[in-house]
Amino acid sequence: MKSQGEMEAAVCDVMRRFEQEYMGRGPKEVHTFLVNNLLVVRLKGVLTAAEQHLVKSLPSSNGRDLLKQVRRQLVEAARPVMCAMVEDVTATKVVSLHHDISTVTGEELVVFTMVHAPDFRESKM
Repeated sequence: MKSQGEMEAAVCDVMRRFEQEYMGRGPKEVHTFLVNNLLVVRLKGVLTAAEQHLVKSLPSSNGRDLLKQVRRQLVEAARPVMCAMVEDVTATKVVSLHHDISTVTGEELVVFTMVHAPDFRESKM
């Protein structure tokens, strides 16, 4: 059985790998926070050069809305894969996935709601 920190690190690894393989570019940073039955994944530096250019070249709301729409569709298409990865790491069923991305900071948040808090061993300190 993993500790909470090991579980969070393993989720960081699978999310980084997912971003690289599915989105074509890995994030600069990934942080995961397990809070009861919520798993919050914070990815920094996820926008590709093309996405950054799109946001800057179009009028502000058009570029932002287009980028968010495309990312939303990509996440929806990949939802089963993302949920399965988290379920493998946590051994807990995912009930829902929530997602948003900032076109200003290039930060992405993915929140997984699980049926219950995952079991983990107490870390040795």
